[in-house]
Amino acid sequence: MNKRIYTAGLVVIGDEILSGRTHDKNIAQVASWLQVQNIRLAEVRVVPDVIDKIVEAVNALRADNDYLFTTGGIGPTHDDITVDAVAKALGVEVVIHPEARAILERYYADKGGLNEGRLRMARVPEGGELIPNRMSGAPGIRIGNLHLMAGVPHITAGMLDALTGTLEGGDPLLSDTVGGFIPESEVATMLRDVEKAHENCQIGSYPFFREGKVGSNFVVRSTDRAALDACMAALCDGLEQQGFVFTHGGI
Repeated sequence: MNKRIYTAGLVVIGDEILSGRTHDKNIAQVASWLQVQNIRLAEVRVVPDVIDKIVEAVNALRADNDYLFTTGGIGPTHDDITVDAVAKALGVEVVIHPEARAILERYYADKGGLNEGRLRMARVPEGGELIPNRMSGAPGIRIGNLHLMAGVPHITAGMLDALTGTLEGGDPLLSDTVGGFIPESEVATMLRDVEKAHENCQIGSYPFFREGKVGSNFVVRSTDRAALDACMAALCDGLEQQGFVFTHGGI
């Protein structure tokens, strides 16, 4: 198994997300799916339906990560411009993919046929391959390390399912949790020192307010089980030394 960490970026595209009209659900489901593929979602950008903004985000995130995903903007209307923007970012032409056209012709055969708007969903950056879409026919697009997917969450989920097992990932990210009614501000220095002493681990602190009291859950993450266990032991020892009661697995 490859020891290096594989990362992905995500560009969420759409004025409707930025306006608050639509509540994004794709970030969470893409992140969760990537974890199962042993790939970490490293950065997310939300951009408007503006070609230059999409190009800028695509070029930045694809340069910094092993993979890049986009959601939104691959439909039949005038403001669905993701394909055009990605083609511009890659310096290629936009073409009609013959297989995509055939898929859409079959799908719309009893729905009024393939009109100009529907044909837009067969457009791909030159060299692109198709990501199957069992829900609405219109496919996603894969070109190099880029994956262009729908903005509708249940359609995105189907496209992710079609990609399952096709991407190379690194070691799985392991985690362990301890928590209690512990104000994170009172253990901040200890958390920093423990993390610094265990360079292959990261500690996340997640505060909560419950039963009228302040508490925190502390999550240790690593790709190395021995390093994870050593860091967790040091964290528990630190909490114990400061007199805090804690629960393995969190509360």
